[in-house]
Amino acid sequence: MGAAERHTGTTVTTAPADHGWVNTWTAMPQLTEPGNMPPAPFTGKDSVLVDTTLRQTVRVTAGGARIRLRFSNAFGTTPLTLTRVAVALPLDGRAGVSTVEPGTTRPVMFAGREPVTVPVGAQMVSDPLDFDLRPGSNLTVTAYLATGQASLALTSHPGSRTTSYLTTGDHTGDNDLPGSAPVDHWYLLSDVEVLPDHPATATALLGDSLTDGRGSTTNANDRWPDQLYDRLRSHPATKDVAMLNQAAGGNRVLNDGLGPNALARLDRDILAHSGVNRLIVFEGINDIGTAAATPDAQRTVAADLIAAYEQIVVRAHAQGIHVYGATLLPFGGNAPYDDAGGLREATRQTVNHWIRTSGRFDAVLDFDRAVRDPDDPRRLNPVLQVGDWLHLNPAGYRTLAAAVPVPLFVGPAR
Repeated sequence: MGAAERHTGTTVTTAPADHGWVNTWTAMPQLTEPGNMPPAPFTGKDSVLVDTTLRQTVRVTAGGARIRLRFSNAFGTTPLTLTRVAVALPLDGRAGVSTVEPGTTRPVMFAGREPVTVPVGAQMVSDPLDFDLRPGSNLTVTAYLATGQASLALTSHPGSRTTSYLTTGDHTGDNDLPGSAPVDHWYLLSDVEVLPDHPATATALLGDSLTDGRGSTTNANDRWPDQLYDRLRSHPATKDVAMLNQAAGGNRVLNDGLGPNALARLDRDILAHSGVNRLIVFEGINDIGTAAATPDAQRTVAADLIAAYEQIVVRAHAQGIHVYGATLLPFGGNAPYDDAGGLREATRQTVNHWIRTSGRFDAVLDFDRAVRDPDDPRRLNPVLQVGDWLHLNPAGYRTLAAAVPVPLFVGPAR
């Protein structure tokens, strides 16, 4: 029986196909660390976000006239009840503001009802809503939780680089939230989907803090995926490519760290998303930097990383997704990753050589070559880094974005 068919008694009926939806914004769900929990009084002794309105802004990529939201309780240990949810356009279209444009607020329903309970470990998709979103615009999502979450296991994306707002009571329909508490994290919201007016595809990114935007400007959306999206949007042939940033600071390919390892989260964060036909893999430096600076440990992590990349390619190709591999950036001068014997740098070179020459990726993005210091290739270009010799500044992220060939996103994935 086909996926769209179901039995009703002795009659076979065909449900309408759910084609055409494309993810337009994502944030990798992870368990909130103690230091990233909502500030007092929104975090209690054994519960969080009780009687709280949470207002967040996100920048969508592909546009459309209908939208759906996804809320995640992936790391919750108790059911999560969202009492009321609404969307609106932020004031002046800006990111990170607590005010919405008057008259733009619309309620969001789940199976025709306002309240929805997200089971432990699950996500819930909203009903489709007629709501016109322009490509590259910001969307405000406001949620009220009457009972909050009855534990401190809260699902979030701490590295939002975007300001959210918390206030007591139900203010989902208010245009402004005066006196609300600002916090630079996203909570519970994991995805926005659109039904685009024109055929659109999505490119997903598997990465760590360099893709999550460490060193970028809060509320400016100048991470390298944002700047790459801006480049693609300026070309008629690639203006309908959505960009899905599934990265988190401290994330690793092989072992859990800040969030599940990349191999464990590949299905949830990449393969299960709507419209994805390309994947950029730019991750592995935290695996090298946290492995012991010994010959045996570094030989092992190099071999394991290469094997993991093979796995990612195989699993993505099985879903018709083409995979672009990005070389790992230098970290000379960074404490604690740089070691006096240069063993970790040798591992980086080994891994980058494989990325460049193995032929396993459908294309190679040579980010290392783009941002390394021409006078000392084991270090980042000094003018492109934030001072820790590991993360880039907005100019560095612009350089990464400029190093990605636009033709890779024209037509069918290749």
